[in-house]
Amino acid sequence: MTHAAQIIPSGQALGAEIRNLDLRNLSDSEFDSIHDAWLNHLVVLLRAQQLTDEDLIRFSRRLGNLDWAPVQETGRRFVEGHPEIYVVSNVIENGVPIGSLGAGEAVWHTDMSYLETPPKASLLYALEVPRAGGNTYFCNMYLAYEHLPASLKRRASGLQVKHDGTYNSGGYVRQGLTAVNDPVTSPGAYHPLVVTHPETGRRALYLGRRRNAYLGGLSLVESEALLDELWSYATRDEIVWHNEWQAGDVVLWDNRCTMHRRDPFDPQSRRILHRTQVQGGIPPRP
Repeated sequence: MTHAAQIIPSGQALGAEIRNLDLRNLSDSEFDSIHDAWLNHLVVLLRAQQLTDEDLIRFSRRLGNLDWAPVQETGRRFVEGHPEIYVVSNVIENGVPIGSLGAGEAVWHTDMSYLETPPKASLLYALEVPRAGGNTYFCNMYLAYEHLPASLKRRASGLQVKHDGTYNSGGYVRQGLTAVNDPVTSPGAYHPLVVTHPETGRRALYLGRRRNAYLGGLSLVESEALLDELWSYATRDEIVWHNEWQAGDVVLWDNRCTMHRRDPFDPQSRRILHRTQVQGGIPPRP
């Protein structure tokens, strides 16, 4: 006998857990309940899943077309036979990391926002996790925008922010690029600083990453000062929720209206997660 899906809000500014669903075998109505919860809560968590890479890809594709995984720091691209899978791991085999980001902190960021067309959604599936550490935090960028003083909203309106392509969220230089620390000249894509979500119609700040970010048309000094002010609203504790990972967790987040970061963890422990990313997240003009 199957039980109806339970959607349990975190009680915080975003995030909900969905219970009683097996992602390997979803009806259309069950998928719709996940999709609605995702739009309403920005991040959803489903625990105790038992997925193959094929299962993860199949579920992810119900949200839209998938990007190929980005190149890892080692130059490896993807799991053999599954170009959609990106490995987040500190595990080293035969002297070579099997994935990206190691065991250190990953700073606040929006996935792949340095591209002209960032993904609209990302999914992480936990295969192995350490006993402690490696928690992932998410912030609500709708509320970040709504909490801005009116004067700051006016200043942000119409501005474009360059999302740096040099460094990933672990601080590693991306494959094939050279370290650049001048925000004005670093490579990256410009996106509106304030975006309108195409499915909910709500406005959100769209910041990407702090490092090497630059507001077009401003002096570097003006850009840095305004970005520092905006970031002080974007990562306040009251608009953050975090997941303490368990093996079998699947977390799906809306890349258009959240940012996320990760705590460091013991590098002697093992952490392996597989990620997919869903196309279609370019922020429209407000």
